[in-house]
Amino acid sequence: MKIYQLYRRQPLKVTRAQAWDFFSSPKNLNDITPTFFHVTITSPVPEKIYAGLMISYQMKAVFGIPMAWLSEVSHCDEPKRFVYEQRIGPFKFWSHEVCLTETENGIVLEDIMFYAMPLGWLGQLVNSLLIADKLNCIFDTRRDYLHNKWGAPDKPESDL
Repeated sequence: MKIYQLYRRQPLKVTRAQAWDFFSSPKNLNDITPTFFHVTITSPVPEKIYAGLMISYQMKAVFGIPMAWLSEVSHCDEPKRFVYEQRIGPFKFWSHEVCLTETENGIVLEDIMFYAMPLGWLGQLVNSLLIADKLNCIFDTRRDYLHNKWGAPDKPESDL
């Protein structure tokens, strides 16, 4: 089984508390993803996430085909980080960690994803032809949305 990793880092001019409130709410998913990835939450979602929380979704990530996804918040260290993992969905394995590190000029957001495709070599082919680009598009859209919402700190990232 081939494990893929996607890593993103983005400095933002926002407090960690504000960022936590935004990122820890599944209700904001459609704001930070491209329109092709429309997400519908199909389970009740509390105001605050917690370790063990299960959230079910329906999304249209590939060719507009609806897919069910059940994720679990496996770790939650408010307001610093949380990890959600796919329990049921299109991937053989999926884990996404969101880290919020406070700086003197705002925060640094880090997204650390590991995933594996089903179907062996066929899944690897589908990843190289389609899925990897879709995931990069999703996180490019997220980056642009967040930059427009909060901007970057005045100091360059290398100074953080």
